[in-house]
Amino acid sequence: MSSPAKKRKLNDGGKQKGTQPKGLEFFFAKQRQTNGETSSSPAAELPTTTSTELTDEELARKLQAEWDQEVVGESNNETEKPQSPPPVQSSPFDTTTLSPTTKPATSAEKADEKATVTFGSTLTLQSTGVAEDTITASIPLDESPLTFEPSKYTDALRHHWAAEGGNASYALLTRCFVLVSGTTSRIKIVDTLVNCLRILIEGDPSSFLPARKVWLATNSISPAYISLELGLGGSAISKALKQVCGLDNRSLKAIYDKYGDAGDVAFEAKKRQSFTLRRPKPLTIKGVYQSLVKIASSQGQGSAEAKQRIVDRLLQDARGGEESRFIVRTLCQHLRIGAVKTTMLIAMSRAFLLSRPPGADFPIRSTSELAKFKKEEITEIWGKSEEIVKACFARRPNYNDLIPALLEIGITEELLVRCGLALHIPLRPMLGSITRDLSEMLTKLQGRGFSCEYKYDGQRAQVHCDAQGKVSIFSRHLELMTDKYPDLVELVPKIRGEGVSSFIMEGEVVAVDRDSGDLKNFQTLTNRARKDVDIGSIKVDVCLFAFDLMYLNDQPLLDRSFRERRELLKSLFTEVPHHFTWVKSLDATSSDPETVLEFFRSATENKCEGIMVKTLDNLMDIPYLGDGEGPEVEESEKLSIPKKGKAKKKGKGPEHGERDEKKGSSRHKPLLATYEPDKRLDSWLKVKKDYNSSFDTLDLIPIAGWHGQGRKAKWWSPVLLAVRNEETGMLEAVCKCISGFTDVFYKATKQFYDDGEETGEPKNTRTQKPSFIEYSGPLPDVWFEPQEVWEMAFADVTLSPTYTAAIGLVSDERGLSLRFPRFLKKRDDKSLEEASTNEFLAGLWRKQEAKTVPTERKEEKENGEHEEAEYEE
Repeated sequence: MSSPAKKRKLNDGGKQKGTQPKGLEFFFAKQRQTNGETSSSPAAELPTTTSTELTDEELARKLQAEWDQEVVGESNNETEKPQSPPPVQSSPFDTTTLSPTTKPATSAEKADEKATVTFGSTLTLQSTGVAEDTITASIPLDESPLTFEPSKYTDALRHHWAAEGGNASYALLTRCFVLVSGTTSRIKIVDTLVNCLRILIEGDPSSFLPARKVWLATNSISPAYISLELGLGGSAISKALKQVCGLDNRSLKAIYDKYGDAGDVAFEAKKRQSFTLRRPKPLTIKGVYQSLVKIASSQGQGSAEAKQRIVDRLLQDARGGEESRFIVRTLCQHLRIGAVKTTMLIAMSRAFLLSRPPGADFPIRSTSELAKFKKEEITEIWGKSEEIVKACFARRPNYNDLIPALLEIGITEELLVRCGLALHIPLRPMLGSITRDLSEMLTKLQGRGFSCEYKYDGQRAQVHCDAQGKVSIFSRHLELMTDKYPDLVELVPKIRGEGVSSFIMEGEVVAVDRDSGDLKNFQTLTNRARKDVDIGSIKVDVCLFAFDLMYLNDQPLLDRSFRERRELLKSLFTEVPHHFTWVKSLDATSSDPETVLEFFRSATENKCEGIMVKTLDNLMDIPYLGDGEGPEVEESEKLSIPKKGKAKKKGKGPEHGERDEKKGSSRHKPLLATYEPDKRLDSWLKVKKDYNSSFDTLDLIPIAGWHGQGRKAKWWSPVLLAVRNEETGMLEAVCKCISGFTDVFYKATKQFYDDGEETGEPKNTRTQKPSFIEYSGPLPDVWFEPQEVWEMAFADVTLSPTYTAAIGLVSDERGLSLRFPRFLKKRDDKSLEEASTNEFLAGLWRKQEAKTVPTERKEEKENGEHEEAEYEE
């Protein structure tokens, strides 16, 4: 073995002999020799020291220029097309590579100062960071639909698309996304979507069918009841960005820490990518949609690699930073363009009112004629078409059913027939408005008869059964969960009474004790397996509590009153104790407050969330003087308590199509008892115990936080909270909270708990977990110095395998956590020593879990000796 001194000598000797690392010219010269070329070529004659004087990029450009001159000279003497050299292999992390091409450069590439002119089949440099689609980028999609004329652009676009395969380019969709995400005006958002849809309707209907463009614009690729999930984790996208854009882990993390959004990270990473191995193949709307379907359909061994290849190819072919941004956001299924389902339906209704595909003959409205109408008249025209499209989608929520019908017959009454109720296709459920307490509910329904129903703590289910006994069960979000309840699938055909063949029923699936029929909480139900449940291995028994009937023997019942629907439900189906029954209900009027209050108390004592109150009859002669129809609310906002006198949201108005139901004739519109899919109306009201201000709250201590996503990337969201352990002095983590915060509060909290990342001066934060905190879940981004007390509302206290609060007090293995925690306010009047304790938390859990009050206890309550404070009005 050589000694260290000898090794140094050998190394020094090597240096003296002038040994240099092999540069690019060595490999290019070798490649040319393998193709039969002489060593006298320009590449071969380059001195070996070039690699130390020129960067790889400079050397590659120099070689390219010399090769271009050589090809030009050869083309003057030869009539045969020269043979293409084999492709050069390169590491995916190289930022400068070469690619074979036989296509002329696009107009965008010619305009780019970095792109090189191509000749024949020579190797050429391709710049991807600036290969934008300039033709599409010049279309004024945000113009008013009444002045926008798609015919001005469709011919040029068809010619442009024909050169790239014939289908509408993804650049058009990207252009739409950029404009939509760049404005907060609802009018501009709708106008932009309308104009984009009209171009596709008139220019390339095939990209509209089957609804590819609409699916890509709505964060999904299929309806909820068809299980077609991408199944991509963040690692797949990160790996693709590193491979395609030549980033290492540190660079990628630095970009993400700065921007916090995967799409913005892709945008920045694409800008840093200089050159690619091959010319990007322009993405099309149809191609992107098909790629997503392939990702979702990949299963079994090797599926991860197959998905990764598709993701890599999408990012490779994305031209420019904006396409990369929205490709990644689409893969994350979080577009963040400010256009939700309702906005898309409004845009579709207007687009098909103004445009039709080539060959169709349904009537449309002239933009020049509409421009002469008053705003109120245009609003009425928009509103009629919107109601038809929304009603169709609510009854059959699948763009693949709706859009083919629109392309064929446009906006007509026949559309409601084409897209009516169908077995095994879920309709969107009707929703109830939230009321703070019983007195508010009684005021709203004054003069009307109504039914109070237990609001069970279970899972809402829509049950379909056809004449052959086939059963489908859907969740409130329209997800298919038939496999989760094989016991119900077996039971449902048996509950049909005489004369019943097919039906669609709605009810609540609740965990029960099969012997006693006692109700169990929602957490017990979640312990049941979700897929491939064997009926013989079921450990959590359930009962279906039916409350509505929407379809019977191939006839829809949506237009019938609730009293009629309920009567059919109770008379035509057979009760099976502890397996199938009807919700417990009470018919009353606003003149029976004591009866309603007692019913509410019994519901909460029986482990229900509260009560649902539903109008029984269509009383046309009694105008409704309440707040009218409630606005559509996103799932993340549905737990917030509505406030009276809430200001109208910015940008929402009649010109947008979101008609103000509090003005005009709608204020005196009768409160009907029909079933209205996908609407939140005051004909259904819910009074939940956690919305009642008299119920318990907790005073918790914020102890840690995570960086938010997207808009909240620079703030702390969620925040980890804890209770006190008086015996040990420890703070025990109880939950994370993201609900109830305002932007102003987020900013103030970020300033108060400053990690120093921007200011350089940390304040009230730590980098390591304090020894006095007990928490075993995922590590937060920052630990807070305990300083404040926050008052929190919640729906229930639940057992948790993650949180350690009150562990040992109610369970030796699990702590306690909060379901649906919601921030109320800071308790500046309380010190840390006055925050809620683990003992208090355990007491709330025990009270919640207590069974129905025994008879003797009820007698004491009647004497007023032990009246429960939380049930007092």
